[in-house]
Amino acid sequence: MIKILPRLAAGVLFLAAIWLIGVPYPAGALETKAREALLIDLATGTSLLEKDPDTPMPPASMSKIMTVFMVFERLRDGRLSLDDELPVSKKAWKMGGSKMFVRVNTKVRVEDLLRGVIVQSGNDACIVLAEGLAGTEEAFAEAMTQRAREIGMTNSHFANATGWPDPNQWMTPRDLVILAGRIIEEFPEYYDYFSETEFTWSDIRQSNRNPLLFKSVGADGLKTGHTQEAGYGLTASAVQGGRRLIMVLNGMSSQRERSEESARIMAWGFREFENYPLVEKGGTVDEALVWLGEKATVPLVAPDGLTVTLSRAARNKMKVKVVYESPIPAPIEAGQVVAKLVVSAPGTAAVEIPLQAGAAVERLGMFGRLAAALKFLIFGAS
Repeated sequence: MIKILPRLAAGVLFLAAIWLIGVPYPAGALETKAREALLIDLATGTSLLEKDPDTPMPPASMSKIMTVFMVFERLRDGRLSLDDELPVSKKAWKMGGSKMFVRVNTKVRVEDLLRGVIVQSGNDACIVLAEGLAGTEEAFAEAMTQRAREIGMTNSHFANATGWPDPNQWMTPRDLVILAGRIIEEFPEYYDYFSETEFTWSDIRQSNRNPLLFKSVGADGLKTGHTQEAGYGLTASAVQGGRRLIMVLNGMSSQRERSEESARIMAWGFREFENYPLVEKGGTVDEALVWLGEKATVPLVAPDGLTVTLSRAARNKMKVKVVYESPIPAPIEAGQVVAKLVVSAPGTAAVEIPLQAGAAVERLGMFGRLAAALKFLIFGAS
């Protein structure tokens, strides 16, 4: 049975959301100068813009987000504290590229090192953390790759902690989005480091390279990257009106292009799309007929709720339907999946979620079944 719902059942509060990874809008919905791009709504996981999101690419300093994630996990587990001091090796001190300017044979607090990585993009700070946590940068890179696999980043591989050019260092935009989402949701007590606009160490003040932190788009993180091979990249997140978007862009030709393109795409995502809560967690969507049951109907419940992200134009053409075999034969167990809710709109893939029986329905006894069968023969399905 397919039942079109012009509106959902009365009493539904329309509040909850579910994570729907990989529900994309058509590639090319917006043109971008970035070589690779991905823009998602964090609450629903809906992709608003995709351009080669699963293509391995040199991430440059955006891979430092994984280094930071590894440190955050150890802080959470109690294996490390912000006040712990780690030694600066000659390798870290000599490291080229962007630097925090730590001094060889000194010790630096973990919190300062984190700010050196996040705000100043310090390669030297990354090596101090890697050596302090794993003994060598190589061992730390192996641990990064293993942990990435464990959290679903299946197309990432690390050869170092800094993002320094290496043929064995790659990530995809989708993996960076997964990583950014984990940091935002799991480490709110540390995420504020990403919104700091400057940090001073060794009397050297450096500004955060994330251009969106200095624009009115609600940005609060995360990390830029740049090498000759990678081009200019940015993994960023912003919040407007309670909605959070995560964006990954890479392969741009200049800092200016990165700044302008990232601001344009982030603003487009907030302007053109909206989240539409449809069903609260555990909300009743409909009532389904029951065959040979002690109750004539059973409530159809959405266990996780549903929120969809749609363009404002597509919202007016959204269709919601309940699909199930009718009538549903008894016995029915509470929580048993008996139907599905399907939401479709022009320009986006249909979203389906399971619907469960909101109550148990026992099967009629023998005489009850005979009476129901006789009633069916006389009066029909009604």
